[in-house]
This record gives sequence, C-alpha cells and structure tokens, in this order.
Amino acid sequence: MYPNPEFLLHLCGQRDWEAAQAVGRLCPESLTEVGFVHLSTREQVHLPANRLYADRTDVLLLHIDPQRLDAPVRWEPGASTDPESMRFPHLYGALPTAAVTNVTRYRTGPDGTFPAFESAT
Repeated sequence: MYPNPEFLLHLCGQRDWEAAQAVGRLCPESLTEVGFVHLSTREQVHLPANRLYADRTDVLLLHIDPQRLDAPVRWEPGASTDPESMRFPHLYGALPTAAVTNVTRYRTGPDGTFPAFESAT
C-alpha cells in the first residue's frame, strides 16, 4: 500500500513556475524525457533537491493537492542512491497549476544543502 499524503511537492525554478501560470499547467522536461513529472513527499523532497538543484537559489516548492490532479500518480523507485525501499510519486501527465495550493521558496541551509522539509524556511 502506498502513502496517501495530504499534499505532494514538486521542485522547480521561479521562471518555470511563472511560465506554467501563464498556460495553466507545468510540463517540465522530464514529462517529455521519461513520461512523468517528478513529485515528492515532505520526507523525500530534500533528496532530489540536493541532487538536482544544488547550486540554485531560485528553487520553489509547489505544494500540490493530490485530489486536484487529473493524471495518474504512480509510486516508483527514485535514483539508485535513494534508500532501496523508498518510492517516489510520479505524475503521468502535466501538472495543472490549479492543483498547486501553495508556493514557497526552498533555500539551502548554512552548510549549502537543502534541509528536510520540516526545517525549510
């Protein structure tokens, strides 16, 4: 059985979010490259953030209501460096901006890494 979180998270840059708002959906490169949009739970989000956005200062956390998604979400393995039993939510379609309930900045901590969600400011 897979988790049923209150919300999911997606990482993106400020410009990507602004462009998505103009068209009503976010279609990151991963949708074309691998067929899905990478999502995370609050407990996981620091893992892809540190892997993919290490040197960026414009990272946003999109808080997503899973009930507002109009494409399937599948829980699948992440990168080979993630814990073996960990499964990430993957959205098999565009992310509608109407499913985003909150947007917050995600900043690195003093050590230059992204903190766990609970510690994010």
